[in-house]
Amino acid sequence: MEIHQQQEQSMKLSSSSNSSKFKRICVFCGTTPGKNPSYQHAAIEFAKQLVERNIDLVYGGGSIGLMGLISQLVFGGGRHVIGVIPKPLMPREIIGESVGEVQTVTDMHQRKAEMARQADAFIALPGGYGTLDVLMEVITWAQLGIHDKPVGLLNVDGFHST
Repeated sequence: MEIHQQQEQSMKLSSSSNSSKFKRICVFCGTTPGKNPSYQHAAIEFAKQLVERNIDLVYGGGSIGLMGLISQLVFGGGRHVIGVIPKPLMPREIIGESVGEVQTVTDMHQRKAEMARQADAFIALPGGYGTLDVLMEVITWAQLGIHDKPVGLLNVDGFHST
């Protein structure tokens, strides 16, 4: 629990100004809206905070679910959006128009590495196994000293507590 609190503290953005020490935050989240409407509300509020604080977005590149919702709102708010997606996932995760810059990579390993390279910090919102996979990987990389970037959870309605 102490690690989670430290990570939460390091992810807090100053509420007294409209800027942040972070230029780009990578979000990990679901490619579906989730069963609880509060997940969508949290995603909308998160996107608004990025825009208000002049923070760009790095994400998994999909146009659906929470991932698509956040990217559309951040892009619509005038911020730079970088989506990183493996070519095999494009037919499943990009429906219609994507927003911002979309970087196509060959596989999931390349996706994780590129998202990590582009971001100053990481945060996970509700999602599935893929969200947990990338979250655990960046936490492991931090433990191994591969990066020293903050990693946090937005624990919407106890989603990550169960």
